[in-house]
Amino acid sequence: MATNQSAKENQYIYIVQASAETSKCKIGSTNDLERRLKDYNNMTGKSKDIVYRYLFTCKVKNGKRVEIALRDQFGYLREEKSREIYFYNPTLFGGYVDFMKAHKLFVEEIFIQTAEKKRMVQIVKKTTPTLDERGLSTKEVLQRAQKTNDDEFYTRYADVEKELAMYSKSVWKNKVVFCNCDDAVDDGHDKRRTSAFALYFLKNFNVLGLKKLICTHYAGKVDLFNQGPKGYVFSKDGFKVIKEYPQNYSGSFDDPLSLKILKEEADIVCTNPPFSRATDYWRMMIESGKRFIIISNVTNPITPAFIPYFKEGKVWAGYNEVDWFQTPKRELTRAAGHWYTNIPIKSRPKYKLLKIIPLKEIPAKEKQYDDSKVLLVNHGYIPNDYKKPFAVSARPILNGLLEKGYEIVKGTQYFPYVNGKKKFGRVLVKKM
Repeated sequence: MATNQSAKENQYIYIVQASAETSKCKIGSTNDLERRLKDYNNMTGKSKDIVYRYLFTCKVKNGKRVEIALRDQFGYLREEKSREIYFYNPTLFGGYVDFMKAHKLFVEEIFIQTAEKKRMVQIVKKTTPTLDERGLSTKEVLQRAQKTNDDEFYTRYADVEKELAMYSKSVWKNKVVFCNCDDAVDDGHDKRRTSAFALYFLKNFNVLGLKKLICTHYAGKVDLFNQGPKGYVFSKDGFKVIKEYPQNYSGSFDDPLSLKILKEEADIVCTNPPFSRATDYWRMMIESGKRFIIISNVTNPITPAFIPYFKEGKVWAGYNEVDWFQTPKRELTRAAGHWYTNIPIKSRPKYKLLKIIPLKEIPAKEKQYDDSKVLLVNHGYIPNDYKKPFAVSARPILNGLLEKGYEIVKGTQYFPYVNGKKKFGRVLVKKM
């Protein structure tokens, strides 16, 4: 009787993983950790090469109640068919553990796997050469990205989190988010094999109230995440791998299957499209009529292919710049990017960078007339009493000028000439 009572008191929650299934883990409760692990490793029909190991174990006051709480919190990360299986990557594993430790029925941690943590520390400490050391300028990096067909830039998690946290949760509630540009979901222990976009939405699935998250991954000549063409669907019913691929599916955003998902399922698209194919991507997104939050070149507001979209009010700047990206080797590289969206922004912090004042109050060094007598203004100065069109750089557009009662006059780039010398491209705007 005393033995039975002891078994009831010793209740545990565990996370276990099979050596051949590193994209998944199993979470459950037991009153005998040693016996439970033996059960996993003695399953009939299982290969002898597949070994189960604990990733985390802890003692709790009521295993079933904690297990139910886990299911409620992370239901979308549970496989649809086998309800014991959860999607795994190092960041999500940390979320599972943090949730258990914060639960009121948690007693104490028994074991936690730390090998992945040590490996990540080594990656962070890796020396990253500067652009000067690599013999490159920021302009050269951008030009290389625009000209090459093998884009090697992908986004840091901190930049995704910084931007998306600015939007109201109501934007995401009950929406299907589609990440359609090389947005792999980690299928192993290496955090480098996952997209920051996918990771953000997985971590915040319940907080945002998402209906579904769909992620597809491109596998062309350069496969950033080394996973091949794949796709995952995460919903309130659990996760599943997209298996109904056509034989030649590439995972590209313009593949027929990707376009079908965009048209029939997606509500909001959020990703970092390849710089070299930005023109095609923007055209596709604008024509789709879907909402989007994407990263693109900081000069788009004054670039001919994109100016008409800003002029017609079909797109505007998001909240933040993105100055740093990562290469497949996890080295930082600088390339001037910015977030763009067609989701309404009621108030942006960068409004304060616009100096909208009477023309005569603008400092003389910040205004001049070109050879065609067109007014040029610099460093955020904007005349509020000038009737004619005047030329501005991309920066005022990024800071929200078009939301302050001004409009783009022509859907083309404007090149001012001063004393016969061609200056940097701008765009003509005027007060409405």
